[in-house]
Amino acid sequence: MHALTDNALMLKVKSGDLDKLGLLYERHKKRLFGFFYNMNRSASVSEDLVQNVFVRMLKYRHTFTGEGSFLAWMFRTARNVNHDYYRKHKNENNQSELSSIEYKLEDSENFNSDMDKDDDIAILNRAMQKLPHEKREILMLSKYKEIKFSEIGEILGCSEGAAKVKAHRALKDLREIYLQMEIR
Repeated sequence: MHALTDNALMLKVKSGDLDKLGLLYERHKKRLFGFFYNMNRSASVSEDLVQNVFVRMLKYRHTFTGEGSFLAWMFRTARNVNHDYYRKHKNENNQSELSSIEYKLEDSENFNSDMDKDDDIAILNRAMQKLPHEKREILMLSKYKEIKFSEIGEILGCSEGAAKVKAHRALKDLREIYLQMEIR
């Protein structure tokens, strides 16, 4: 059954073979967890949100047509789950940090370089927190989850070109915030 594509599995779920959702869960739970964790910095909340995505996918399986990308449909669902969670818990301070960026930086052997890198990561984390939620989200999808812009366009409900423009603007804003924070 692992040879089936995500679209084929979801179409089977849609037609009543609900066990196939377990295969989709196994394939995508880590990816979704990473997305949520990078957005909210809480492992327990991220685990709950991953579960909520699959519950919602089961509930709204009739909306999956199989024509577009399953990944885009799944992340659109994940965005909605995340948005609903934050709307419900907006009084709690669950601002995200981008801790996973550390793997993007190369390791250094000297202590001063490590200290500088830690400072850079801390500044980048704070800069990401200052970005509006929508811009932080598009950077997470495009740069850290490495989702194609055509799929990001499906997720956001816009064209591929508009998704590229949004990502470019978000990156530009992040760069400006980072440079301002670095000067201080």
